[in-house]
Amino acid sequence: MVRLQKILAQAGIASRRASERIIAAGRVAVNGTVVREMGVKVEPGRDEVAVDGQVVGRRARRYIALNKPRGYICSRAADEDRKRIGDLLPKEWSDLFSVGRLDYLSEGLIFLTNDGDFCLKLTHPRYRITKTYVAQIQGRVKADTLKKFTQGVVSGGEPLQAARARLVSANNTSSTVELELTEGKYREARRLFESENLTVQRLQRVRIGPIKLGELPAGKWRALTEPEIKSLLQNL
Repeated sequence: MVRLQKILAQAGIASRRASERIIAAGRVAVNGTVVREMGVKVEPGRDEVAVDGQVVGRRARRYIALNKPRGYICSRAADEDRKRIGDLLPKEWSDLFSVGRLDYLSEGLIFLTNDGDFCLKLTHPRYRITKTYVAQIQGRVKADTLKKFTQGVVSGGEPLQAARARLVSANNTSSTVELELTEGKYREARRLFESENLTVQRLQRVRIGPIKLGELPAGKWRALTEPEIKSLLQNL
């Protein structure tokens, strides 16, 4: 017997958290009966599960690495004014959702999947998946500033802290900084720089866990290999 929200996540409907909201909204039926309470278990292959009247079946799981260009949003919701990362993928992959987010102006490595468990493990704060960013900053960034980032700062009443901050290069007009973050907070990299009144000219995510962006061109995608998927999940 398997929990209902896990069935939905395995089918690529949504992450487990989002599946719980779908259940609570009365959108899920088991053997024709609407279920709203959490903790219900079903027997795969025997019980019929439907979402919004459509029977749920196990879908082929996909794990995609994309180099998100600047000027794209990660939301699946329609937006007439802004481009979506889903537009860069085959149309038949409309069930894929992003693993975490990169903001509109940021670029670089992002994963997409229809595996809710994979999404949860890579985004939940307790797993502390390291994400590496390279930022181009206006002006010269001082060593003391990077030390503040690793010691922790406060932005909007919320503590932020980099696991590592390294100055790659600097002159009087610009600096290149590499940040490693593990908490996955909203706009965390940008907010660290904003806390010290630094202007971010470009922000690119170049690594998630052991997976590097490498030479993947902007706007292009590739499938993660089985060894790569295992390497992401092996210590979680």
